[in-house]
Amino acid sequence: MSTSTREPLARILLPSRGEPADVRMLYLIEMEQNKDRLRWDNRTSVAIPAGAEVSFETYFNAFPAAYWRRWSQLRSVFLTLEVQGRATLSFYRSKQDGQRISISHEEVTTGHHEFELELRNFEDGGWLWFDVTADEDTVLADAAWCAPAAPAAQVLPDGSELAPQPKRVAVGIPTFNRPADAVAALQALQSDPFVDEIIDYVLMPDQGTAHPADHPGYAEAVEHFGERFREFRQGNLGGSGGYSRIMFEALENTESPYILYMDDDIAIEPDSIYRAVQVARYAAKPIVVGGQMLNLQERSQLRTTGEQVNRKDFMWGAAPHAVYDHDFAKYPLRAIGTPQTHIDPRNYDSRALHRRVDVEYNGWWMCLFPRVVAETIGQPLPLFIKWDDTEYSLRAAAHGFPTVTWPGAAIWHMAWADKDDAIDWQAYFHLRNRLIVAALYHEGDPGGIFRSIFRSTLKHVMCMEYSTIAIQIEAMEDFLAGPDQLFDILETSLPRIAEIRKEYSDAVVIESADQLPPATGAPGVPTRNVGGRLGKVKKIPWLLKSVKHLVTKQDPAHHEAPQLNLTPEEARWFTLSRVDSATVSTAGGTGVAFRKRDRNLAWELMSESVELQQTIEKDFDQLREKYRAALPELTSRESWRKVFDAQ
Repeated sequence: MSTSTREPLARILLPSRGEPADVRMLYLIEMEQNKDRLRWDNRTSVAIPAGAEVSFETYFNAFPAAYWRRWSQLRSVFLTLEVQGRATLSFYRSKQDGQRISISHEEVTTGHHEFELELRNFEDGGWLWFDVTADEDTVLADAAWCAPAAPAAQVLPDGSELAPQPKRVAVGIPTFNRPADAVAALQALQSDPFVDEIIDYVLMPDQGTAHPADHPGYAEAVEHFGERFREFRQGNLGGSGGYSRIMFEALENTESPYILYMDDDIAIEPDSIYRAVQVARYAAKPIVVGGQMLNLQERSQLRTTGEQVNRKDFMWGAAPHAVYDHDFAKYPLRAIGTPQTHIDPRNYDSRALHRRVDVEYNGWWMCLFPRVVAETIGQPLPLFIKWDDTEYSLRAAAHGFPTVTWPGAAIWHMAWADKDDAIDWQAYFHLRNRLIVAALYHEGDPGGIFRSIFRSTLKHVMCMEYSTIAIQIEAMEDFLAGPDQLFDILETSLPRIAEIRKEYSDAVVIESADQLPPATGAPGVPTRNVGGRLGKVKKIPWLLKSVKHLVTKQDPAHHEAPQLNLTPEEARWFTLSRVDSATVSTAGGTGVAFRKRDRNLAWELMSESVELQQTIEKDFDQLREKYRAALPELTSRESWRKVFDAQ
C-alpha cells in the first residue's frame, strides 16, 4: 500500500487480467475520446497516457458515501494515492437522484497525495468518486478510500460500549459435492496478500461425498493457510448446518472478532472481504454486513440492492427503493437520463442506484457477523436450507443489531432465475421454513400468508406440478408437528422428500425431449405472455378456458406423447392449464420433465393441501407460542454441539 499511515477502507482496484469489457465497467470507465488505452500490470497501479481521461464512478471504486454516513462513525473520508507524472483529479458527489455535484479539481504531480472529503451531504443517498485527466503520462498507484482515524468504541444495544476490534476475520465456506468450486474459493482467498493478511482462519465444513481434499489444488491451498485452515467432515445438514458449524467453531475455538460466511459456488472480489470487515469495525454500533450479489453468468449485472420480508404475506421482496438486475455495462452510475427521458417511465436509467436502501436481511452468499452478535443471539435455526439467513437477521434486529447490504462489497453467484428451487425438492423447505419464521416473527392476522399459499397451490395444479404440492403437504405436516422435532429431522428430511418426489412424473428429469415421441401440438393454446397495463384483463378469457379444461377428464393418448415442448419461460399457467401434457426444460437446460395432467390426482392433492392450510391458519396463534418458546433451545450452542458430536 501507499506510504500513508491512514487506514484503508476500500482500495481503488483495476480489473483482473483478461476480464471482458463489460466486467471492466465495474472498475473504471475509459472515455471514448481517449487516443490510447490505459495499461496496468497489477490491480493497484494504472498508467494513464497523456491526454487520456478515466472515471472511477464505478461499482467497485466509487465510495458509497450515503451508507458510511448512515451507519459509520465517520464524518469524512480521505482519498490517498501515489502519483508519478502530472494529472488533474476532479472530485464529484451525487445526490440521491444521481445528480452530479462537482466538489473540486486538484492538480497532482509526482508524490504522495491526500484529500479529505466530507460525508455530510449524503442523508438519503449518493456516492463520492473522482475522475482523472492525465496532463502527461501518469501512473496512479495504491489509491484508497481511507479513514481519518482509528475506529472508536461501538455502542451496544444496552447502552454499554464495545472496544474497537482488531482487523481480523474467520472466513467460513460450507461445501457439498462441489470440490472444484471449494478449491477455487480457497485459491481466491489467498490470491490477494493484502486481504489474506487479515484472515485469521478459513473454516470449511465438508458435508458431501465428493471431497475438496481429493481435488487438484487442495493440498497447495491448505499448505498456504497452514494452521489457519480447518476442515470439518459431517453429514449433510444443509446450509444451516454448515453455517452453524462455522459459527460454532469460530466462537468455541477462535478469537476472531468477525465471522464471514461465503458460499462455495461463487466468484469473489477478495477486497470485498476486507471492505466488509472495515465497515463492521467503523460502524457506530455492531451491524450485520451483507455483501451484494452480482450475477455469475452476466457478470456486469447486480442482482439486487436489498430485500425485506413483506408482512402482508410474509414473503421475500424488494426493500423500498431497491433495484433488481441492474447491468452496469449498459447503465453505469452516471447514466441517470435527462428531464425528457424521465417523463416516460419505460426509460430505464441508474438514478435509483444512488438512493440508499435499508434492508431487513442479506443472503448468506456473503455475510459478515461481529462476534458480539453471534454471542448475543445464538446459532442459526436448524432449517437445512431456505429462510435461515432471513430469520437470523430478523432475530438480530430484535436484539438491536440491524443488517446492512453494502454496495461495493460483493460476490458473483448464480442468479435465482436460473434455478428451479420453487418447484423442486427445495419447495418443501421454502414452505416449511417460511411458516416457521412467520410463526416466530409475524404479528397480527396471518390471513395474507395463507391466501398467498393458496394461490401458489392453485398455480401448481394448473402447471401439473403435482410433486411440488405433495412435498408442500409434507412441509405443512412437519410444521404442525412443532419445533421439538426440527433437530431430529435435520438430516432425514431431504431423503424423505426425494422418495416422495420419485412417485411423480413431473419430478423425473429426462435427458432430452428427443427421447420421447414428437410433440403432437395444442392449437390455440398461448405460449407467450401478455404484458402491459391491461395484461391481467387480457388473461381473463384464458383463465376461463383453463378452468373448463381442468375439470374435464384427461386424454390418455397425451400421456404417451407430449402435446408441447416448452422452455422454462414458456411454462406458464395459462399454457400448461390448457393441455394434458408437456415437457418443460429445467432452468439449467440439463434435461426436461414430462408433465402429465391427472384430474383425480390434482383434486386429491389440492383438497389435502387446502385442508392443512385451513388447519394451520386456525391454530396459528398456538403454533406461534410453541415456536417462540422453543427458539432459545433451537438456537443454543449446546443443542448444536449435540448435533456435531453425533457426526
